[in-house]
Amino acid sequence: MNSEELLALLSAVGHAQRLRVIAELAGGRLYVSELARRLEMSRPLLYMHLDRLEKAGLVVGRLELSEDGKALKYFELTPFELKLNVATVLAALHEDAAAGAAPDERP
Repeated sequence: MNSEELLALLSAVGHAQRLRVIAELAGGRLYVSELARRLEMSRPLLYMHLDRLEKAGLVVGRLELSEDGKALKYFELTPFELKLNVATVLAALHEDAAAGAAPDERP
């Protein structure tokens, strides 16, 4: 994991609404409309949070057809463990150096 990926992960879990999404998905996969109802959140706002979580590798979304032919987007958690310490930060910076770019030089 490089520093960009580490920052994306920390940013993804660094928001109260995204923590609520993770907590709700801990009970199993849900389709977006059901998740939005449970969280009392608009679907566009929920999609924004799900996008951040998906880009960080914490959730995965899959489009499925229901029995009546409706397309439903389901999301579920991916197995993850967060461990942040000095070694994690140093490893990310080492990965940057191995790739040939300093963290502030990345896009």
